[in-house]
Amino acid sequence: MIMSQLLNYVAVLFFCVSRASSLDTFIAAVYEHAVILPNATLVPVSPEEALAVMNRNLDLLEGAVTSASKQGAHIIVTPEDGIYGFNFTRESIYPYLEDIPDPQVNWIPCNNPDRFGHTPVQQRLSCLAKDNSIYIVANIGDKKSCNASDPQCPPDGRYQYNTDVVFDTKGKLVARYHKQNLFLNEDQFNAPKEPEVVTFNTTFGKFGIFTCFDILFHDPAVTLVRDSRVDTILFPTAWMNVLPHLSAIEFHSAWAMGMRVNFLASNLHYPLKKMTGSGIYAPDSPRAFHYDMKTEEGKLLLAQLDSHPHPTPVVNWTSYASGVEAHSVGNQEFTGIIFFDEFTFLELKEIGGNYTVCQRDLCCHLSYKMSEKRSDEVYALGAFDGLHTVEGSYYLQICTLLKCKTTDLHTCGDSVETASTRFEMFSLSGTFGTQYVFPEVLLSEIQLAPGEFQVSNDGRLFSLKPTSGPVLTVTLFGRLYEKDSAPNTLSDLTTQALRYL
Repeated sequence: MIMSQLLNYVAVLFFCVSRASSLDTFIAAVYEHAVILPNATLVPVSPEEALAVMNRNLDLLEGAVTSASKQGAHIIVTPEDGIYGFNFTRESIYPYLEDIPDPQVNWIPCNNPDRFGHTPVQQRLSCLAKDNSIYIVANIGDKKSCNASDPQCPPDGRYQYNTDVVFDTKGKLVARYHKQNLFLNEDQFNAPKEPEVVTFNTTFGKFGIFTCFDILFHDPAVTLVRDSRVDTILFPTAWMNVLPHLSAIEFHSAWAMGMRVNFLASNLHYPLKKMTGSGIYAPDSPRAFHYDMKTEEGKLLLAQLDSHPHPTPVVNWTSYASGVEAHSVGNQEFTGIIFFDEFTFLELKEIGGNYTVCQRDLCCHLSYKMSEKRSDEVYALGAFDGLHTVEGSYYLQICTLLKCKTTDLHTCGDSVETASTRFEMFSLSGTFGTQYVFPEVLLSEIQLAPGEFQVSNDGRLFSLKPTSGPVLTVTLFGRLYEKDSAPNTLSDLTTQALRYL
């Protein structure tokens, strides 16, 4: 009896301590880093030269980490390629790589730097995390030797991986993720044989991690949220903005809302390649974001997030739209190109009204009212239902209200950054064949609209108030993962891209 009471007491004590040590909210930080690039060369530099470049970038990252820690941040995310840059060959990146062990080895590089060979970058990151009592997320390169016993071993006898690492407040390596979906020019790296689903637990929630191009595919991104039930996604990226639907802050905030998770996106700052756009996004609204094509300066963002975002009802993305009667518009429809995809468009000719446009199985419905109908601006409602095949192969269903570049309808779908027309209200829906739909609202000068719109349970993206700025696009971006083509291969994608050069 006494033993039973003692066990009950211990159980209650453990529960109370666990509750007391867990946090309902936390301070997140992301750093948009103006990367210092090495000199372009096809010949590998010496390890000392490579480390010198990496230390120059780490000096800048150290300043951001220290500042974030002093402001109370619990975790900071830094960008993909943030320590050594990009534009490498397989051979030229080798001096920048380190052997990164499985976190199960229970290793604090700051305390034992030579346990897995020469690892100065991991040592420095570990000490930064330990000295500042902060979780650090960074992106570096991993190397793994292999031999002829492995039929997939590359000819040079090693695998090279684009790798995210996480160090906890004691400097311990707690997560390692090898990027699965490599972009076109990443032939310096190998993809892992199977997608890695990487998570770790903290006192402020459960975290998952993936990198850049991964966001457009099911594995591991969707799996982390749907099956692993993470609270927050960590997202190092080197994202090149593509308007009107794939600018960084626009799409990443939409993914957070569509998947109903926190999302910490850290982008490189390199305007020459249209790389900018970082943010701290909650499921209901952005908490902080940054977009800057005008300066060459990095930017540290901080914001408070719920450790465990409140669950929201699952959206039935076709419920409302399937009950809307489509009105005939005669021959008023026209086609236009967005990022090599042929959309079906309908011009919005009135200051307000109800419009429907369809393509294949997708019908898009829009109700709207402009503040004024300007003669120098044209807006259109567009639909796309098909397989995108340039710079990746993935099946899309998209409903979009957008501003055309000029009053010429042939420019509908072209990249445009400024507008003058505000909307009193809008409501956009579609007959989507997927539950994975990401709601985007982008205003003039590439700005988000926090708190100005929401998504209803029946699948409508609608405004809560007149827009605070002129509208560039209001979009429902749907992904039909099950209709993607065969797994991407670099040669296939290159062939597709070259057709448009």
